Amino acid sequence: MSAESPESPCETLSTFKYPGDQLPDNMPRVRIQTNGALVDDLLADVSTEFPEAEFNVLAALPTTDGLLDVVEVTTADGDDLVRHFERTPDIRSFEVIHIDDESVLVQFVIPVSETYDALVTSEIVPQQPVTLRDGWYTAEIVAPHERLSRYTEALAAADLPYRVISLTQDYETSELLTDRQWEFLTTAVERGFYETPRQCTLAELADDLDVNVSAVSRLRHRTESRIVSAFVAEAGP
Repeated sequence: MSAESPESPCETLSTFKYPGDQLPDNMPRVRIQTNGALVDDLLADVSTEFPEAEFNVLAALPTTDGLLDVVEVTTADGDDLVRHFERTPDIRSFEVIHIDDESVLVQFVIPVSETYDALVTSEIVPQQPVTLRDGWYTAEIVAPHERLSRYTEALAAADLPYRVISLTQDYETSELLTDRQWEFLTTAVERGFYETPRQCTLAELADDLDVNVSAVSRLRHRTESRIVSAFVAEAGP
């Protein structure tokens, strides 16, 4: 996609896709919260009027008139919420799809918000559903590092408060370890170095890899360090 600013944010997000229409498995996965109530965001404003309700944005589809949202709201005040939507001038094409004592499913068209525009300018598509409660959106984003950086810069430029809840990344073995480290690891496993009791010594691994004991010891340390660091980053809180 061109680096130039798009004429229409809606058109940009509606046409942007990752190559092959599939997200690479090893990109960073971020869970982030943004406070849409402090910027121009109509849906976030509505959520602050019903702070106990949970809004799940199931779809946000760009149109020529704004965003077509499909939202499921968990609330015991469904009738009041519907009336509030109906009385808000900037909410158009409002339709109740389903309502019961515990939830409401609605769709409507609203203006593009600054919250959404930050995603568009960063070429990021959030994973649905996006949760909204009392002004705060919670979304999961999978994107390359450079786009995540552009996204946080866009949030800062819009004075849009945010907080990162978690950041994880899956690694392909070929990216986590060098060829030499992978050779050490597979040889060590095949020779039983990591079995209890060990089936071979570090000196024997050094002979297999045609290096001295000091070199294989350093190689072992670097290999295990990378694996442990990646595991902690993935499994940590």
